[in-house]
Amino acid sequence: MIVTENIHKSFGEQEVLKGIDAVFERGKTNLIIGRSGAGKTVLLKILVGLIPPTTGKVLFDGVDFYSLDKVEMRALRMQIGMLFQGSALFDSMTVEENIRFPMDMFTSMSVEEKMDRVNYCLEKVNLNGANRKFPSELSGGMQKRVGIARAIVLNPKYLFCDEPNSGLDPKTSIVIDELISTITHDMNIITVINTHDMNSVMQIGENIIFIHDGELEWQGNKDQVLESNNKILDGFIFASPFLQQLKARIK
Repeated sequence: MIVTENIHKSFGEQEVLKGIDAVFERGKTNLIIGRSGAGKTVLLKILVGLIPPTTGKVLFDGVDFYSLDKVEMRALRMQIGMLFQGSALFDSMTVEENIRFPMDMFTSMSVEEKMDRVNYCLEKVNLNGANRKFPSELSGGMQKRVGIARAIVLNPKYLFCDEPNSGLDPKTSIVIDELISTITHDMNIITVINTHDMNSVMQIGENIIFIHDGELEWQGNKDQVLESNNKILDGFIFASPFLQQLKARIK
C-alpha cells in the first residue's frame, strides 16, 4: 500500500496541505476528490515525486520515497505508471511508438520483446491492430486508452491517473473507468485517480480520499458515501438537487 504520514506542503506563506494521513490500497481504485484549490492535485504530485512535501512521509510498501537516493528513487519510479490528463501522446509517433517509448528509454529489451509487450498492452485496452495509427487519427477515448497502455507497459506496481475522464463524453468516461478498474484488479496494482467526475466516484470508488481546504476530511468507499452524515462531503458529492433527492430516497 501507499501511506502518507502527516503531509504538509506550503508555497511561501500559503499552506496547501495541512497534515494528510491517508492510505491507498493495493488492488483497488483509490480516488482523490475535492473542490478546485482543495489540494488534491498537489497531493498527487507529491505522491508521484514531482514535488516534495514540506514535511511528512510518503511510504511505498513501507519504503520512504523521499529518503531514497537518486539511484533508489529512479528504481522506484520505474515501478510507477502515469496517465496524464491530456493523454500526452507524441503526435509525431504512431500508437506503437508511443507505447514502446518507456521501454526504449528505460530497458534493454529486444525488439521482439518490446513488440510482444506493446501488443499485449494494446489487447488489454481493446485496441488490437491500432499499432500504425497516429494520435490525430484517434478519438479522445482511444487516445486515453493508448495513454493507459503506455502507462502499464513497464508492468508497474503503482498507477497514477490525473483526471482520466477530462474532455470525454459520459459514455466514453464509463468505458475508461471500467478499463482502469479492470486493469487495477487484473494486475493487482495500486491505482490512484485524481478526479472531479462524480460518476467515477459512484462507479469505481473503492477507496475515496476527500480533501477539503488542505485537510483529509473523509475516507471511505462508494457505498459509505451514501451512508455518510458528513455535511461537507454531502455538499460536494450531492451538489445538484437531483443527487440530493437520490440520496434521500436511498437513505
